Amino acid sequence: MITNPTTSPLRRTSAPSRRSIPMNWRERGIGVLRIIFGFVLVVAATLKWQPQFQNTFVEQVSAAQAGQTALVQGWISFWANLVSINPLLFARMEATTETTLAVFLILGLFSNLTSIVGISLSLGIWSIPEGFGGPYVPGHSTDIGTAFPYAILFAVLLCLSAGRYYGLDQWITPRLGRLGFLASGSLRLRRK
Repeated sequence: MITNPTTSPLRRTSAPSRRSIPMNWRERGIGVLRIIFGFVLVVAATLKWQPQFQNTFVEQVSAAQAGQTALVQGWISFWANLVSINPLLFARMEATTETTLAVFLILGLFSNLTSIVGISLSLGIWSIPEGFGGPYVPGHSTDIGTAFPYAILFAVLLCLSAGRYYGLDQWITPRLGRLGFLASGSLRLRRK
């Protein structure tokens, strides 16, 4: 066992340096792409706040039933019936969620939580009003819907800890204590 504190690979220093390592081009790119995606969601959220969207929410949810299998029709019908109880509430919940996601993406705030909520919302949109992107008919179906790639992008942002770059997560994570997992935080090693 090595007991020499000078040569030990796990030695502690008394005064750690507070200088952080500068970002490379990939890290800067991740931060910029997260911010751009946030502005894309600003446009989507703005459209969700329009009265025409909110007034036709039930029709949009149930429109994907045509041509689907019985199982998918039942799934969409369940949600259409649930939404019809108070369509304005559900439309505003979706608009509020998208607005919050957009703001949090732009600021790089609570990135892990933002990504998980974004994945859930995107998969919800893909599976209900988009009807899983179907019906899939050979020769006629050419894509799987627009919300599924959003879910993949949110998953990529989660895996890359995108809030660390040009975001507030790097400063708030240490202050969150046990709730630090909600933000991507600063995993950057500091020089000692």
